[in-house]
Amino acid sequence: MVQKAKILLVDDRPENLLALEAILSALDQTLVRASSGEEALKALLTDDFAVILLDVQMPGMDGFETAAHIKRRERTRDIPIIFLTAINHGPHHTFRGYAAGAVDYISKPFDPWVLRAKVSVFVELYMKNVKLREQASLLRLQLEGGQPAGGEDAKEAAGLLAELSARLAAVEEQAEALSKQLDESADAAAVATAAHLERKLTGLRRALDALEPGAGNSDTPSVPTQN
Repeated sequence: MVQKAKILLVDDRPENLLALEAILSALDQTLVRASSGEEALKALLTDDFAVILLDVQMPGMDGFETAAHIKRRERTRDIPIIFLTAINHGPHHTFRGYAAGAVDYISKPFDPWVLRAKVSVFVELYMKNVKLREQASLLRLQLEGGQPAGGEDAKEAAGLLAELSARLAAVEEQAEALSKQLDESADAAAVATAAHLERKLTGLRRALDALEPGAGNSDTPSVPTQN
């Protein structure tokens, strides 16, 4: 069974949460509700999420403050945040959203198709990251088995390493294409997304290189976790 990604929806108005669920249900992922910033932070203590859709205007702890707490936690600081707001105060207000760590900032009413498409990108990146970590963990266990070079397990490990590298290379190629597009675009959301993806890929490539035979010492290489 394919594991589903979790998407955190944060809004103090039940009707808005219902609307988001209707829009994102087609992605066939696990949608988790939070009616306040405090409730969102509690959910983030125990579960891993692919992306967070966060309302800006909420009583008590607003979206900006909630995002600040999320970014301060090592476990959650790399989770993409998409801000949703019914009030547009102009460029300064939008910049505050990006400064708080958002990868995108969308004003209501928004195009349901556009929102669904943007969320699907982060879900896909999350699922690829999970798959890469699982394969790297399996490979590490095989290498720790101490099988001599040329053995069946060693051959299987080498094949798995090659497959892992190829999968990562495909994602790196997509990231490179995105960077080239940014040469002609000043869109802050795209820049933030590209930077987030680059950090993830750099960590994954470093961990994969450490698994190569003869790389470094015999210590078990660390594999980046999904935050």
